[in-house]
Amino acid sequence: MGQEKLDYRKTFVLGLGFFSVSIVWPVYNSFVPIMLENYIKSTTLIGAVMTIDNLFAVIFQPIFGALSDKTNTRFGRRMPYLLIGVPLAAIFCSLIPSANSLPMLMTFVILMNFAMSIFRAPTVALMPDVTPSHLRSKANGVINFMGGLAAVIAYGLGGFLYKKGTAYPFYMSSIIMTMALILLYIFIKEPEIVEEKAKVKNKEKDIDKSKSLLFILFAIFFWFTGFNAVETFFSLYGQYELGIDPGKASMILTSFSLSFLIFAIPAGFVGTKLGRKKTILLGIVGALTVFTLLIFIKNISAMIVLLIIGGMFWAFININSYPMVVEMAPKGGVGTYTGYYYFFSSCAAIVSPILFGWIRDMAHSYKPLFIYSCIAFGAALFCMLFVKHGDFTNKNYTEEDLKFMKENI
Repeated sequence: MGQEKLDYRKTFVLGLGFFSVSIVWPVYNSFVPIMLENYIKSTTLIGAVMTIDNLFAVIFQPIFGALSDKTNTRFGRRMPYLLIGVPLAAIFCSLIPSANSLPMLMTFVILMNFAMSIFRAPTVALMPDVTPSHLRSKANGVINFMGGLAAVIAYGLGGFLYKKGTAYPFYMSSIIMTMALILLYIFIKEPEIVEEKAKVKNKEKDIDKSKSLLFILFAIFFWFTGFNAVETFFSLYGQYELGIDPGKASMILTSFSLSFLIFAIPAGFVGTKLGRKKTILLGIVGALTVFTLLIFIKNISAMIVLLIIGGMFWAFININSYPMVVEMAPKGGVGTYTGYYYFFSSCAAIVSPILFGWIRDMAHSYKPLFIYSCIAFGAALFCMLFVKHGDFTNKNYTEEDLKFMKENI
């Protein structure tokens, strides 16, 4: 079992699910605010509308993740949510640019966000469903690479298409989502045996494992708190603290994202070799060091180098954390635990911009940005020290499970 290798062809196909999710949000975040400006003059209200996706992630993704655990159909237990959610999301996404009034635009935005919430957690839960424990970090690296690639395509090709016609980026996203669903449906088979065994071994509820789950979920909340503040406010930090225009600041921060993309797959190998917890701890300490240096360093070239290194450490954290969470899930509980993961990460995306915005208003400066981020990553490091479970193990799988996975993955 330990010598099995990841089937990259099928894992890349599996990654199309995350690709289809990730192709939408850059288009949505880039162009929907422009449409909202036609009807809403308050930037605060526009910002509030743009948090709907995170609000829905907090409310609905845990629900649909848990529901998919209990679903049993001839199509599988995750696939029905994709078959319903993806076409609906594609339809409403393509309708957004056709809205000619605020009520119509808000209707399409809300319905698209709800449809995306239907299938996101079940889509992500497909990976641990069909991937043996010890290969999940590698698989998650591939899947996150696919997500990062989708974002690059969305920003690059989406911007080009927007110049040709405001609706074209939305049409592109809708078509790619639909094509990804077709390929997933054809090539990915869900393991029926997982559903059959789900109710037999649902007894992994000891206090120690529950504590580990709670600590890693809070760690996830804290490191996303630190990351989201930098992602949201770095352009303004560049403008007011570095004296550069927001566009250049955004390009500087791109070095962090591109580094994450490059190191996504290697981070899975590192997690498999060192263990997930050690890799995450290494990532947190590394990111903490990078952000501490960024408090003092203002040279643009040095900042770019540090952000590239920071992107690598962020990959160490991000690629190995989700596999750690679902490793603690009882049999038949992967969808529920996937929902937990997105609940805490989405809460951070909602809370952090508001919290740092308040700090900035109190300080009348963006100087505290990296101090704030360091405090958040420090809290994440503290939480991770108490996590004792979540590294890969094969003990939860029967011989029948392993045989199925070997034949299908």
